[in-house]
Amino acid sequence: MAGAMVVGPSTYPPQMMANQQVAIINPQFCAPYPVDLNIVRKLMTLSEGAFGVTDVNGNIVFKVKGKLFSLRDRRVLLDAAGNPIVTFQQKILSAHRRWQVYRGESTDSKDFLFSVKKSSLLQFKTKLDVFLAHNTKEDVCDFRIEGSWFERSCVIYAGNTSTIVAQMHRKHTAQSILLGKDNFGVTVYPNVDYAFIVALVVILEEINEDRSGDD
Repeated sequence: MAGAMVVGPSTYPPQMMANQQVAIINPQFCAPYPVDLNIVRKLMTLSEGAFGVTDVNGNIVFKVKGKLFSLRDRRVLLDAAGNPIVTFQQKILSAHRRWQVYRGESTDSKDFLFSVKKSSLLQFKTKLDVFLAHNTKEDVCDFRIEGSWFERSCVIYAGNTSTIVAQMHRKHTAQSILLGKDNFGVTVYPNVDYAFIVALVVILEEINEDRSGDD
């Protein structure tokens, strides 16, 4: 991605510097260098979206659109041109707030990519488990998210390892304070699918901002 900040190799765990791609949605979203993205809620230029995702130069990379009048909570991740990349849908009557993600605008089982759920019902800190479609037993998660959503300080790990694939961090800018935006950044490590990481952040936001239930 143009303008993405390249950080020295010593900053990253050696496991993630290998040439193996972590392409969950599409290899086109894997870059050989770290990708820095900004997640901006209440983006003034988006008439239909809850928030947008920009690169370090302020160019829109993704938009998130909500499906109104749907029986289930549903969101669609769009690219800059408005093409649907994945659809998120909250599973009805799911105690652990499970969200399911499908390719494109589909919610058909053949297009199922992965699901995300709280690791436990009672949580004082954020901890979510991510299971890819082929992991039907769900004995061990494929990815996990840990940290503090309140502080916008969360880390995404590969499985139950200490290997980091992306990190969130709050951004305080004059513009975000002036416009009342909730602006935070995500650094996606090399060769990791940044559309997948954005999808996880959207679900993380939905689970933590949902006020409709106590679970």
